[in-house]
Amino acid sequence: MALGHVVAPHRSLLFALKPRLSPLNFTARVAPLKKKKTARLFFSVSASSMASPPKKVLVPVANGTEPLEAVVTIDVLRRAGAEVTVASVEKQLRVDACHGVKIVADALISDCAGAAFDLVSLPGGMPGASSLRDCKILENLVKKQAADGRLYAAICASPAVALGSWGLLKGLKATCYPSFMEQLSSLATAVESRVQVDGKVVTSRGPGTTMEYAVTLVEQLFGKEKAGEVAGPLVMRSNHGDEFHILELNPMDWTFDQGPQPQILVPIANGSEEMEAVIIIDVLRRSKANVVVASVEDKVEIEASRKVKLVADMLFDEASKLSYDLIVLPGGLGGAQAFAKCEKLVHLMKKQKESNRPYGAICASPALVLEPHGLLKGKKATAFPAMCNKLSDAGEIENRVVVDGNLITSRGPGTSMEFALAIVEKFFGRRKALELAKALVFTHP
Repeated sequence: MALGHVVAPHRSLLFALKPRLSPLNFTARVAPLKKKKTARLFFSVSASSMASPPKKVLVPVANGTEPLEAVVTIDVLRRAGAEVTVASVEKQLRVDACHGVKIVADALISDCAGAAFDLVSLPGGMPGASSLRDCKILENLVKKQAADGRLYAAICASPAVALGSWGLLKGLKATCYPSFMEQLSSLATAVESRVQVDGKVVTSRGPGTTMEYAVTLVEQLFGKEKAGEVAGPLVMRSNHGDEFHILELNPMDWTFDQGPQPQILVPIANGSEEMEAVIIIDVLRRSKANVVVASVEDKVEIEASRKVKLVADMLFDEASKLSYDLIVLPGGLGGAQAFAKCEKLVHLMKKQKESNRPYGAICASPALVLEPHGLLKGKKATAFPAMCNKLSDAGEIENRVVVDGNLITSRGPGTSMEFALAIVEKFFGRRKALELAKALVFTHP
């Protein structure tokens, strides 16, 4: 189906933390002078005292957690230099998040009971938010966080379901997912902001506001300058909430003939950009596409670029035996390099192109995988800004998403949602993509 908003050939718009020094530790020694009754002081400065300790953040997860909200928050905070602990409130480290995404936590919540954090951030998702609410260890930890005047935050269902039910939003302005606003209104001063800060509490609306929420958390922890440094390379939108637009060239219908729904392959590897992978998987599964997540490593569990551990559905060898209506590559430097070295994946991508079936990539992967293997020949594409110099045709690189016939490419984490929604639009039409964008609170509901 061709996009209903073709804008070719016009181009769409794009858009160091200073160390916070702790007081210096001076070591003084006295050197007596032989002829005078005075002393000379020599000072040495401990180098380790120059840097302040890292900010510690807790992100609890549960079965039924919204994976996009968890992973984007973790990724962005780790980019800022925070020490993030992902803690499972289940009996095991692995949680089965919404939309079939499997995440392996760093610790169990019981391991964190006595620890102090600079921030605790609760993702949403149902029944994940209810599981967080019912976890007594977490409840006590967040209540102590509030009593000690430290930051706590929640997104989507969790402001109403968890923080509100614990009495931690009384008299405060807060927001949440639209369908929980009525519940929130009896627990807080409910507002419809995409992100709301009131004192030491930060709340937000849903999957489509998560990146804004995460950058706000960076600002609360580290300050505005650091938030700006982190936001820049994400390639975020400046017009949050507005309808998204995509450049399409050489329009063609994308059809699916492998089953009643599109069959889509999303390979992942050690070093893949977890935000990009999870946003693509999450959004496409919400559209009811059948998404196969395949690891190109020798095991299904991979460690992504910001150390989030994800579990694929199967190994690539098994996945490569099937046929797909679309193959789409997330970015991340290490992941893209692994894809480029995977002969079976490159062969499958070439077959996809030759048969005129859709294929695509985002961030580093257009430059490091598609370009060197001839998969961009005769096509317009974009990539992560710092890697666009590797593309042989830079004619449309400033567009956030470029569709050229059966090829779709995009720029980075902050364009992943538009990238995924463009895929939904190509398979299911503009109306479904816009409905999904509103349900995600990516565009104004």
